[in-house]
Amino acid sequence: MGNIVWMASYPKSGNTWVRAFLHNYIHDGEVPSDINQLNDFFANESNVSWYQPLSKEPLENLDRQAICRMRPLVQKRIASRRAGTSMVKTHNFLGAYEGLPLHDMSLTSGAIAIVRNPLDVVSSLADHFGLNLDEAVGFMGADTTGTPTDENNVASVLASWSTHVDSWTRDTSGATCVLRYGDLLQKPLKHFGALTRFLGLPQDRGRLQRAIDHSNFATLKRLEEREGFVERSPNSQRFFRSGRQNQWRDLLTPHQVQQLVDDHRAMMARFDYIPPTYR
Repeated sequence: MGNIVWMASYPKSGNTWVRAFLHNYIHDGEVPSDINQLNDFFANESNVSWYQPLSKEPLENLDRQAICRMRPLVQKRIASRRAGTSMVKTHNFLGAYEGLPLHDMSLTSGAIAIVRNPLDVVSSLADHFGLNLDEAVGFMGADTTGTPTDENNVASVLASWSTHVDSWTRDTSGATCVLRYGDLLQKPLKHFGALTRFLGLPQDRGRLQRAIDHSNFATLKRLEEREGFVERSPNSQRFFRSGRQNQWRDLLTPHQVQQLVDDHRAMMARFDYIPPTYR
């Protein structure tokens, strides 16, 4: 068994929020941690800095298969840089691309899977990727979905929202901690607390409450306004938007809601995300 704990999520589902919480919990400072220093404790397996030394040409010139062939070596390097647990962000689904595994399970000790209602994901995704809502609905429903290599990250292989979520949450061995975005909002002490126990971190209720307060959305938005955020997409004016649940009711048309439910009915039912009038 390896030492990587994957921090896995479909894009715009709360990965950065959970990393900010853990950064504050581990650091345990009197003031919120610097949101631009998340890599102090976490690696991003798609960051171009891991891949460029392995290529003689610009990464933008490589196809997705060439990038995927580099992933095993990149992940070995990430795993070897720490003697203990290495928490590594990924947006790739848990599977393979053209026969090439996206995650080396021999290096893996567990995973944190963060799941958010696709009805709320879609508007954040549209803003992040510069899509309109109809385009974002289609993006989330396509099993061929991925993102291209850019100046910060190499190409990802997402698959559809349903395939992605299923791939990371089907494990029943106890090696995966599944967190629902809405649960973190509604009962943060309970569910962030469960996360700290899963990771074997020291237990301290005061420390837990401070980390929750230092990583709530009002704080994260204020920090981004003051300091900027390196993970913000050039398509967006800000990374941390509202962080609310059920914002879809004000943003989506009935047709868009129905399309998302039709595309993801089984997985939405599993996580109790289907609105009553669409069941």
